[in-house]
Amino acid sequence: MHLGKKVAKARDIIGIKQDEMARYFKISQQAYSKWEQGEDLDESTLNKIALKLGVTVDFIKSLNEESGVQNLNSHCTNVVNYQFNPIEKIVELYERLLKMQAETLESKEKNSSKHI
Repeated sequence: MHLGKKVAKARDIIGIKQDEMARYFKISQQAYSKWEQGEDLDESTLNKIALKLGVTVDFIKSLNEESGVQNLNSHCTNVVNYQFNPIEKIVELYERLLKMQAETLESKEKNSSKHI
């Protein structure tokens, strides 16, 4: 697993989205995504990513396909127990559901207009 994928996995474990990371670095989400697609990152950038995620660089580098949150606590730097707001998760899921419904309706409308 290359370093960019390890960064992506660490970000997913912590629960931070790419767009939040991009805002932190004052770059576009697409530019940040390229970092996660890359096989290597310079040490300075990797240190800044680890700082934002609240983990050590060693935690990121130690990730593999099977690893996950079980070794997170020993590598946290600025969060003891990362917690998420359940209301925010509910809102996020609701917004995702609304988007899916809108896409479904749009698809059905396109299909029905083709048959006319």
